[in-house]
Amino acid sequence: MRNPPVGDGVPDFNGQPCTAPSPRHGRGGGRTMSDTTQAEGFDADCHERAAVVVGGGLAGITAALTLADAGVRVTLLEGRPRLGGLAFSFQRGDLTVDNGQHVYLRCCTAYRWFLDRVDGVELAPLQNRLDVPVLDLAKRAGSRLGRLRRDALPVPLHLGRSLATYPHLSLAERAKVGRAALALKALDLADPALDTEDFGSWLTRHGQSARAVEALWDLVGVATLNAVAGDASLGLAAMVFKTGLLSDPGAADIGWARVPLGELHDLRARKALDSAGVRTEVRTRVTSISHHENGRWKVQVPGETLHADAVVLAVPQREAHDLLPEGVLDAPERLLEIGTAPILNIHVVYDRKVLAKPFFAALGSPVQWVFDRTEASGLREGQYLALSQSAAHDEIDAPVSELRERYLPELERLLPGTRGAEVRDFFVTRERTATFAPTPGVGRLRPGARTKAPGLCLAGAWTATGWPATMESAVRSGVSAAGVALSALGRPRDHLFELFEEAA
Repeated sequence: MRNPPVGDGVPDFNGQPCTAPSPRHGRGGGRTMSDTTQAEGFDADCHERAAVVVGGGLAGITAALTLADAGVRVTLLEGRPRLGGLAFSFQRGDLTVDNGQHVYLRCCTAYRWFLDRVDGVELAPLQNRLDVPVLDLAKRAGSRLGRLRRDALPVPLHLGRSLATYPHLSLAERAKVGRAALALKALDLADPALDTEDFGSWLTRHGQSARAVEALWDLVGVATLNAVAGDASLGLAAMVFKTGLLSDPGAADIGWARVPLGELHDLRARKALDSAGVRTEVRTRVTSISHHENGRWKVQVPGETLHADAVVLAVPQREAHDLLPEGVLDAPERLLEIGTAPILNIHVVYDRKVLAKPFFAALGSPVQWVFDRTEASGLREGQYLALSQSAAHDEIDAPVSELRERYLPELERLLPGTRGAEVRDFFVTRERTATFAPTPGVGRLRPGARTKAPGLCLAGAWTATGWPATMESAVRSGVSAAGVALSALGRPRDHLFELFEEAA
C-alpha cells in the first residue's frame, strides 16, 4: 500500500521471464550535459540559478518541478532507465505489471497535488466514500464478509455505524476499540516520547485484544506502516490513525491508479518535467558530490561534471550516506541505522473473472490485500489479481513454487470462483528494501531536508516528514527540500503550499 520513491535495488521477477520496458522519452528541456558543465563560470548574481536533483523517484520529481516552477534551471539525474523509483511498471509478455500495489488516501494532499501537477488525477480516482470489504476465513461460509466504511457524519460519528456492526469483533471488543480510538485522538503527535514506544504495547494497555489488533488495527496499520503493531513506532502509528481516520470524515477514502504506475510516475511525470523546462537524464548515476571553492556544487557523473547552485539528494538513505560530503550532517552514521522492511507482491492471472469487487482485505489467512489489476494491465481475457503482502520478512525469499502452493489454495478458500478456474500465470515481485522500517526510535534517525551546507538538501520518504514511508511522504519531502533550496538561492517560495511545511 505504499512504496518509497527511489531506490537502487531492482525487484526479482520470478516465474516466466519478463522484460523491462525500454525508455519512451528523450531528454527534456533541449539542453545537453555539456551545457551544464560549461556553466562553471556562471555569475552567482545572475537572476537565473541552477540546481541538480539526484534521484528520479516521486521525491526527486517533485523537487525538480517545484524548483522549476520558481524559475530555477533544473537538471534531474536518475540511474535507472525510467522515472518513478520503487513505484513503477514493467512488461511481462502482453501484460503491463506494477511492481506492487500502491494506494493513497484523500488525506494525502501532497500526492493529490502531484497527480494534479502531472495531469493524472482522472487516472487515479478516489472512492466516493470509504468502503473496505473484509473477508474472515475463520467464520462459516455465508457470514465471512464485513465492511469498514464511513457515513456522511462528523468525526468520530462517521465510523460509528460501521464499527457498531463490524462482525469480525465482539460487542465488547467494538466498545473497547472506540475508547482506544478516542485515546489515540488525544495524543500529541509533536511529543517525541511517542516515538520511543511501540504501538502494540500501547494497544494492550488500552484494552485491545489480540483479535482486535488483527481484525482492525493491523488490518490498516500493516498496509500503511509496513509493520505489525508490536514493531511500529507509536508516533508513526498515531499519525496514520489520527490523520486517516480521526481528522476528517473523508480522510481515509481510498484512491488507486486505474492505469499502470508507469503512466503516472514516468510518462506523465516526464511530460510535466519537460514542460517545466527540466532537463532529465536517465541511466545517469552520480558518483560524487562536492563543494566548489567558489561556493557552488559539483556533481560528478561518469565522464562529466555538472555545476549547480543547489543540489537535492533524493535517493535512499544508504546511497545518500555514501554521496554526502563530509561534515554536512552532524551524525551521518544515523542514516545507516534506519532499517528497511520488505513487501512481497504475488500476481495471479486466471482464465475467467473470479472477483467482482475492485479489492478486499482478508483475515484468518496469510493473504492480506487483493486487488483486481485486469484493466490496468491490459489483460483482454480472464482476470489478473495482485496480492500485496506487507511486512513480509518471513516470505520475501521464499521460492515461487512454495508461494504458489501456499497462496493458490488460500485464494480458493477466499474466492469460490477460483476453484474451477485455470491459473494462466503466477509470478512474484519482491522489494526487499521497500520502505524504511517504522520501528520505535526511528524518528530521531530521520534527518530533515536541511543540511549544514547551504544549498545541499535531502529528500525521500525516509526523511523527517512526520509520515511513514508512503508516496505522500515522498512528495512532501520533495517540496520541503525544494523550499530549503529556494531559501539558500534567495528565491521566493510563494508558490509553495502551507501544508508542505519544511521538515528541517
